Amino acid sequence: MGYVAVTGGEQAISASLDLNERRRVAGGRSVDVDTVLSCLPELVCQVQSEGSLWAPEVAAVAVKQACGSVEEAVFLMRAYRSTLERLYTSRVIDTNEMHVDRRISAAFKDIEGGQILGATRDYAHRLIEFELADETTADVRDRLRELEASLDASAVETPAGVLDRVPRVLTYLRSIDMVRDYPLDDTEPVDITKTPLSFPAPRSVILQALSRGLTQAVIAIGYAAIRGFGLSHPTVGELRRGTVAVTVDAPGAGADASEDDAYYLGSIPVTEVESLIVADEVDEDGAHRSALDVGYGLVVGSDESKAIAMSVLDHSLRADDVRFPTQDQEFVLYHIDGVEATGFISHLKLPHYVTFQSKLDSALRSMAEKEDEADA
Repeated sequence: MGYVAVTGGEQAISASLDLNERRRVAGGRSVDVDTVLSCLPELVCQVQSEGSLWAPEVAAVAVKQACGSVEEAVFLMRAYRSTLERLYTSRVIDTNEMHVDRRISAAFKDIEGGQILGATRDYAHRLIEFELADETTADVRDRLRELEASLDASAVETPAGVLDRVPRVLTYLRSIDMVRDYPLDDTEPVDITKTPLSFPAPRSVILQALSRGLTQAVIAIGYAAIRGFGLSHPTVGELRRGTVAVTVDAPGAGADASEDDAYYLGSIPVTEVESLIVADEVDEDGAHRSALDVGYGLVVGSDESKAIAMSVLDHSLRADDVRFPTQDQEFVLYHIDGVEATGFISHLKLPHYVTFQSKLDSALRSMAEKEDEADA
């Protein structure tokens, strides 16, 4: 839908835009793009994820232009993305090939390949470090040298390449037929940046919409599904975070071209989650037994909460018997789109003189009729 256009007096609108720009520069200081990239990497990553475009420098400019507003920066990214020509379609990315820097399981203590904590705030005390208020660039460089020396001294030697092919935790459960896996669909995926949402939506649409949805909305609705407004209470079977390579086939290559013939474009950071949800099923003999459903989440960047919530909603939206809003495709997929939601809410600020006057006239007539009935 996207309510974004506005018409009105050109002079007033121009002055409004100038006032907004003056607010941006009123501090008299400029933050360069490199500073945004280095100091606010997770904000830049969120803008790229929700904007459906991996372009760090462009995202940093969008963050600067939007004065840190995530919604506005994502809007700018999607608008810019719509102007780009699409020249190639990448090869299917196999996350088994992920170069992992963090990988944990809440379901098993001992997993093949080991638990890899990596960089995380999970174990940090949430206390404001007020000394950061006076931190200088020199302090940052000194701290970096200290940390690198400390990490190098305490690092456990890791065999070369061991993080490139980390086995999946759920492989064992699949081998003993303990999981009801998510459906595999090899049909051509629908591109939701080109095709409007329609329902029922195929799984490719559901996963795309969840992955690029407003982070806080995906987490909030996923939380609702867990809290009792749904039937998807998960255990994280595996969470892995790392980078995956993006490649395209060489020009003129056939469908059977080998991966060695592909061109490497670069790597992007992703976070992947497979959650386990206990469910009941009926076998061929009519007997009930418990099984484990699998919910899947994969987001660009390192937002683990979003990836987990996505896995919850992936499972919720596969429900045959829709009992809760969190299981309704239209409710979830429409309302997690940040640009759509912001656009619709923002359009309420535009003039609605005619429609409101009509509602007011109707209300006044109703009041007058009730007064006449009371007098009679």
